[in-house]
Amino acid sequence: MILRFVSKNKQKTKEIQLLLEKLGIEVIPLDITIDKIQHQHHEVLIKDKLLKAFKKVQRPLFLEHTGLYFNDFKNYPGGLTESFWNSLGAGNITQRFYDLKVRAKTTIAYCDGKSIHLFEGDIQGKISRKPLGDSIFQWDTIFIPDGHSQTFAEMGYKKHEISMRKIAINNFYIHLKDKRNSND
Repeated sequence: MILRFVSKNKQKTKEIQLLLEKLGIEVIPLDITIDKIQHQHHEVLIKDKLLKAFKKVQRPLFLEHTGLYFNDFKNYPGGLTESFWNSLGAGNITQRFYDLKVRAKTTIAYCDGKSIHLFEGDIQGKISRKPLGDSIFQWDTIFIPDGHSQTFAEMGYKKHEISMRKIAINNFYIHLKDKRNSND
């Protein structure tokens, strides 16, 4: 099976390809600029982005959005995580929110040409004392998943075994597999 994935983020594309390749799916990256709305709620943001991407490509495709949800702040910043990160930076976030419980959530949006399908994965964790590890995935340097002592950034490829993105990908894969089996 071959799927088109829309993202300007080459590291995210590489991670998506790695996860889906293990499931026998080839990912064709589409480096397309989509004007994103700013919205706290993942579902609103990702559906808008998906429809804009589909309008440009006119073929089945998927994309994803990942964010942090601070449990004590009514799930803020959620869909606004990138703006939040760009405004405060890792050092300010860890100073102000150290040890705060957060949820990392990935939503994958897939348009098959007829319908929109959403698949989620989330993982609980907390904010680290200071940024640790490689900053390729910005807030991976400050997120420590429950049951672990390292940030996602420090974990390297071990992150792929437990991440919210892997959970969302697995849910997406189950949908694709069920759909393929129902068409046989």
